[in-house]
Amino acid sequence: MFKENTIKLAIAPIAWTNDDMPELGEENTFEQCISEMALAGFIGSEVGNKYPRDTKALKKALALRNLEIASAWFSAFLTTKPLEETVEAFIQHRDFLHEMGAKVIVVSEQGHSIQGLIDVPLFKEKPVFTEEEWNKLTEGLHHLGELAAVKDMNIVYHHHMGTGVQTTKEIEKLMKMTDPQLVSLLFDTGHLVFSGEDPIYVLKKYLPRIKHVHLKDIRRGMVERVKEKDLSFLQAVKEGIFTVPGDGTIEFSGIFKIISSSDYEGWFVVEAEQDPALANPFEYAVKARRYIKEKSGL
Repeated sequence: MFKENTIKLAIAPIAWTNDDMPELGEENTFEQCISEMALAGFIGSEVGNKYPRDTKALKKALALRNLEIASAWFSAFLTTKPLEETVEAFIQHRDFLHEMGAKVIVVSEQGHSIQGLIDVPLFKEKPVFTEEEWNKLTEGLHHLGELAAVKDMNIVYHHHMGTGVQTTKEIEKLMKMTDPQLVSLLFDTGHLVFSGEDPIYVLKKYLPRIKHVHLKDIRRGMVERVKEKDLSFLQAVKEGIFTVPGDGTIEFSGIFKIISSSDYEGWFVVEAEQDPALANPFEYAVKARRYIKEKSGL
């Protein structure tokens, strides 16, 4: 289905240890995490909170397991803080990822975000940007895109539940307001379906701008529970809203077919934050890897 050597498979460490809720998986070590990733058949990883920031140490640990770094999350605060604060942090992040050989930088605007607030209802309190904030976001992302280009890298914007860029309309507005040469898109299946969007529509419309893909499945019956109980994003995660491809309700065959007929080259990253005490990370990594092989041939 896919042209040879165009797609690389990675998995995110968030299934082993959660950045937003460190109590989830606190017993899982960095070494266990990357060893199980490799054993499950993946060749790449994103960066978690237990990963060494010393690039020599990180490179050595990954090389022993034939793993690469695909990318890493960056929190921008372009709508709520002075641009200089985000830029300073971004340059450090960019240089770390460049040293690790990554080509894309995952950026998400966290100004007004409620994704990390444990007791704020996800759907009732979703932030909405003013026009002034949209302009600040656009200008700031252009600046970050220029800084990434200095290192021959791209920023990929991560639409995300609980933020000002979550819905199809918000994604469309961001794409319309930003320069395709400076701002690319991260396509995340789980966040789109959770929000009530059509992932196929977003994929087809923005495929030329998509430079990074997160393969996240969802337990669709949980969405109504989140709405009815006014759960927060973190509460939804704890209760099992997300899972790996092949274990939820998203049918990935059509998604794989569309991408395979395009010019997309880069990473597919399995990302499914769950409570590791309830969903063994290695077991679910193996399940995801087998499903992707079955449905895509990768």
